[in-house]
Amino acid sequence: MKTIICESALDLGQHAAHEGAAILRKVLTERDHARIILATGASQFTMLDALLNEPDIAWHRITMFHLDEYLGLPPTHPASFRKYLWERFVSKLPVPLQAAHWIDGEANIELECHRLGKLISHFPIDLAFIGIGENGHLAFNDPPADFETEKPFIPVQLDEACRQQQLGEGWFATFNDVPDQAISMSIQQIMKSKAIICSVPDSRKARAVENAVKGPVTPAVPASILQNHRNCRLFLDTHSAALL
Repeated sequence: MKTIICESALDLGQHAAHEGAAILRKVLTERDHARIILATGASQFTMLDALLNEPDIAWHRITMFHLDEYLGLPPTHPASFRKYLWERFVSKLPVPLQAAHWIDGEANIELECHRLGKLISHFPIDLAFIGIGENGHLAFNDPPADFETEKPFIPVQLDEACRQQQLGEGWFATFNDVPDQAISMSIQQIMKSKAIICSVPDSRKARAVENAVKGPVTPAVPASILQNHRNCRLFLDTHSAALL
């Protein structure tokens, strides 16, 4: 895992997007399509804005998956990750994506995990844009995360720290409004990505970053698994890197 420390969250987003765009351009010179994973949350704001402004990306040759979605939340809800990605990124692209495979949090959970698993297994993922949660989670794989399952998408129970983060970021009015279940891409599926761009701004993530970078690889710190990835670039600002 390569760590890059930037001066600000804005600088972080621009650098992460630039690196990701370079990877995508290279893939698309070698093949007629590319497949990406996108994350959501406040940590991705500046990166997604910058990625939209990167030139010469053939988005019509790119297929997108996203990491997770709450159970029971319609795409009209302000906290829906489908709504987030559509409004902040997909609808703003200069051309439509080749495909966007949305997680339907209102569907039967087992059938939806199976459907998505079949779709993502057709071809490898070229690039995953991800973040790290305050509790060290990747996607909605809260600690202790399942490092072993080979299922691409799994049902998960959200812990209190994860739900408090969603409340603190302003996605919900009260703690009780935050769902306690979700569909999440699994740790093993994330790790199968050929390249990973991980964007983590803000001082509230500093302890999780320290544990993920300097601590042992353990399900108690799900993001620590990134130490084992051959091509992961971790973008931090001075606040999230404060404990390194």
